[in-house]
Amino acid sequence: MQATSMDPLDERIDERVLSKLRWRCRRGLLENDIFIERFFKRYGSSLTVKQVQGLNALMDLSDSDLLDLHLGRKTLAQVNTGLDRDEVCKVLSMLKEPPERSI
Repeated sequence: MQATSMDPLDERIDERVLSKLRWRCRRGLLENDIFIERFFKRYGSSLTVKQVQGLNALMDLSDSDLLDLHLGRKTLAQVNTGLDRDEVCKVLSMLKEPPERSI
């Protein structure tokens, strides 16, 4: 049987890292907090190191830039050209997913 080498960036984070990340993601705008809380409810238990890197990059933005990205008023390139990376794009698309509807 051949051993497979998993990319360390694809490994899931542990509860300690998740707890620190939740604290780091607290925002000043209620709208951003709502989007981020929904993100954690949906993906918190399955976040990878790479996704955490993308989320941390987004958290370095101002609240207004983050909200503009979420609402599609600006693109990553318009906010910060260095953010137009795969892991940031992926997390932004995860943040933008509409809430699940309950019946």
